[in-house]
Amino acid sequence: VISTPVAIVSALTASARAGVLVKGGAYLEAAGRLKALALDKTGTLTCGRAEVQTLVPLDGHTEAELLARAAALEAHSEHPLARAIRRKARAAGVRAPVAETFRALKGRGAEAVIGGRAFWIGSHRLMHEKGQETEAIHARALELEDAGHTVVAVGNDTHVCGLISVADSLRDGVGDVIRAVKRAGVRRVIMLTGDNEGTARAIAAEAGVDEFRCELLPEDKVEAVGRLVRQHKHVAMVGDGINDAPAMAAATFGIAMGAMGTDAALETADVALMSDDLSRLPWLIGHSRRTLRVIKQNIGFALALKLVFILLT
Repeated sequence: VISTPVAIVSALTASARAGVLVKGGAYLEAAGRLKALALDKTGTLTCGRAEVQTLVPLDGHTEAELLARAAALEAHSEHPLARAIRRKARAAGVRAPVAETFRALKGRGAEAVIGGRAFWIGSHRLMHEKGQETEAIHARALELEDAGHTVVAVGNDTHVCGLISVADSLRDGVGDVIRAVKRAGVRRVIMLTGDNEGTARAIAAEAGVDEFRCELLPEDKVEAVGRLVRQHKHVAMVGDGINDAPAMAAATFGIAMGAMGTDAALETADVALMSDDLSRLPWLIGHSRRTLRVIKQNIGFALALKLVFILLT
């Protein structure tokens, strides 16, 4: 009777020593049955250290004005793209004005009032929704996206002020991790992202995932994970941001990036990679299966011993 909980506690302790915090034995066992793995892109597959690559001021605005408004609108965000814009503004010596009545647009961007005028910042999708995207702006945005950059648009109630392209790089060894996960028996590895198709396709090809889904809002990620659960039953979702938390909750178990992850992601997740080391994923699957084998061996040994005693009696 005691052999099973002792094995589980021992495995949880070994996981913690290896930098993987598992919140319970049920989730440790679930890792050994994993059939599909969904991963967020920004901050999970990529380093989360995005850098501004190109500034495209439009409609008479200067680069300094574009950066100042973008930095003001992103002042309250902890998204890697927001941090990249603020770093660029500081490096350029641009002072961000105060943004008032800030409002986050779930999965798309944000709005605020700067100097008495309403401004917005967000994805290509948000720019399209605002109805201010001309053919020339659309072509320029596509050109940046085809280069593997994420496009951030800044605008007001009358026009688009400019475009900012941001690029992030894959974590070292991601391709090896994906291959190791597949060798461990995971059938499908899917990348989920709110980014545009061009950027998503470039990152997915470099990472070696089976498929990708792009331009997803948080509720779209939940739907995608739910579909995977219905198809494969045992599914894990790996993420780091507040937008990933609902999708983690929809999976069989959620895995958060412990160092870069937001509080919401860490609270929702059932497993945390404390050093943000994706190589711990195949290790966790193998560790879980070894634990299950030990438990089965313990049970087999106990039953065999009881049978011997019964025969002797």
